[in-house]
Order: sequence, then structure tokens, then C-alpha cells
Amino acid sequence: MTVNQILNEKGADVYSIISKISVYDALKVLGEKNVGAVLVIEEGVLKGILSERDYARKIVLKNKASKDTVVSEIMETNLITVGPTDSLDYCMELMSSKRIRHLPVVEVGRVLGVISIGDVVKSIIEVQKETIQHLDSYINGSNL
Repeated sequence: MTVNQILNEKGADVYSIISKISVYDALKVLGEKNVGAVLVIEEGVLKGILSERDYARKIVLKNKASKDTVVSEIMETNLITVGPTDSLDYCMELMSSKRIRHLPVVEVGRVLGVISIGDVVKSIIEVQKETIQHLDSYINGSNL
């Protein structure tokens, strides 16, 4: 299974903000869209990502005020992205080794979507269920 197949199943909605808004306003977007991260896109270019983890570590733990801090101060700019043809195994390895939960999907500089660790795990479980069903059918079919 590939990243593109995940996007086809879940949809390719991309929620984005600009880096000049307050962290508080960005958090409202996260809450309204019920997502754990939002992309920072300006003039069609992916500039960063802001996650709940960034908020917890860079605002709450440092006693900053989310209404007085702009997104550009805390967003992650060292982005790790994947392409639509990348495999789930590759995504899982990236997410595990880099300790990240969200991967922007980019092709030729264009953002196609975002996948989360939950999306990847759910898809891997589905693939494993299908494999088990095929093996079960093969074993039961060969015993007849």
C-alpha cells in the first residue's frame, strides 16, 4: 500500500495557516478541524508545520502566552515529507526513527495532503487482515 492509497481513502484535505498568526488562533484551527497538526503554507509554498506537541513544548512548558506568540516562533521548519508513491513501511520507519506523528505529502513542490501515524497504523492493520484472510483461505482450501 502507498501514501496515495491512504489519501484516496481518507481524503486529501489540507488545513493550513500562515506563520504570522498567533499560536492561539492556530490552536483554534486545530480544534475546529479536529487535527493534531496544521501545515504552514505561504504563497503556495510549504514553510513549516505546527503540532500540538510544538505547543506543549514551546509554549506551555516555557510559560509563554499563546496569544502573544506568533506561529513562526514555534513551528517546525526542518520538514520531513513523503511522496504519493512511498510505501507504508517507509512512512512507518520515518515516523518511528524521527519521532514524528505527521508527514506532509508533497510532489514536485505541491502539497497533496497529510498523513498521520494513525492513518499509517490503520492501513497496515488492514493490509495484515487481508494477508491473514488470504492465508486462511489458502490453508482451508488446501485441506479439502
